[in-house]
Amino acid sequence: MDADALRAMQAPIKEKYKSDPEAAKITLTAKGNLGEGIACRVETGKAIAEAGLHPATGGDGAQLCSGDMLLEALVACAGVTLKAVATALDIPLRDGSVSATGVLDFRGTLGVDREAPVGFQSIDLAFDLDADASDDQLATLHKLTERYCVVLQTIKGNAPVTSSIGLR
Repeated sequence: MDADALRAMQAPIKEKYKSDPEAAKITLTAKGNLGEGIACRVETGKAIAEAGLHPATGGDGAQLCSGDMLLEALVACAGVTLKAVATALDIPLRDGSVSATGVLDFRGTLGVDREAPVGFQSIDLAFDLDADASDDQLATLHKLTERYCVVLQTIKGNAPVTSSIGLR
């Protein structure tokens, strides 16, 4: 897809959202069912993914780690966003990769040390591209990818999160 095709595809959608801002508000939902042992089966829309304990917390590694899934969602979103932005800016990419690395301290997760944080202490998102692009183009590509990546912006704390619990 080139920039013109992308613009043509998105133009009516953008126009609709300009004229009817409420139409742009979409609710995405993820659901899971508690599985055997310490596991949760998540419906991804394409398959069922079963998440379990990371080996550092007692898991056997047979199930997906939710922390890995979070990083995978970040990589997927950032990769798609980068490709869309590069296309819109007419920056041809021959090849590229996206990686996310997160550092955790499982003492917090396991309650071993109340001072140790629960969750990622840091996340590094890296792009390695094969393209003929100037430094200015790469800087713009990077800035706009960060700006428009839904998962990255959410991780950075732009969405309030609520939680509830109840009985069936």
